[in-house]
Amino acid sequence: MAGQMVKFPSDGHECEGYLALPASGKGPGVLVIQEWWGLVPNITNIADRLAAEGYVALAPDLYHGKTAKEPDEAGKLMMSMKMDEAAKDMSGGADYLKGHAACTGKLGSVGFCLGGGLSLYIATLRPIDACVIYYGALPGVQPDLSKVAGAVLGHYAEHDEWASPATARALEQQLKGLGKQVEFHIYPGTQHGFFNDTRPDVHHAEASRQTWERTLAFYKQHLS
Repeated sequence: MAGQMVKFPSDGHECEGYLALPASGKGPGVLVIQEWWGLVPNITNIADRLAAEGYVALAPDLYHGKTAKEPDEAGKLMMSMKMDEAAKDMSGGADYLKGHAACTGKLGSVGFCLGGGLSLYIATLRPIDACVIYYGALPGVQPDLSKVAGAVLGHYAEHDEWASPATARALEQQLKGLGKQVEFHIYPGTQHGFFNDTRPDVHHAEASRQTWERTLAFYKQHLS
């Protein structure tokens, strides 16, 4: 079933997002959070893949229609994104998913790069039952991690200056210290962005397959 663009309330404003529904018509919700490129086909494709696995997937458009193809452009879009507005858009998306007729109630999140950090951020703002982080660092925001309600799964690259293994391990320890259920994996021989199959310069097929299997098993455990 092909997904479609939808609109949902975002704290007095309106935000758009890409919604993909499972063929069964019902399933747990998953918020899919973009990389710094914006709401590009790679992200809508991930939403479609989650819908094919039985989830109601929503990818909010945090750049409001803008996308980037070059790193410089993506960096500028990321820097111009206001974190409080992104928080409102993600929260609105989570509320929209939770209230959707197709959603069975439980809610997961998954984000990549910029979105990886935001996946953890939204888990401090809304009751996310299963939060997945792909090589995410938190840009310019320090959320209250004690408010994370559900389990957290992290996928990180061995060679990554933006979300380094050391940063990942420190975050994992911080979450564990707060008594959270957390499991982080670092994938040997991989670079930042390795899950993105539209970027042959960094894509790592085997690590991507492994992360996807782990993510689906994690969702099955915590969202069913």
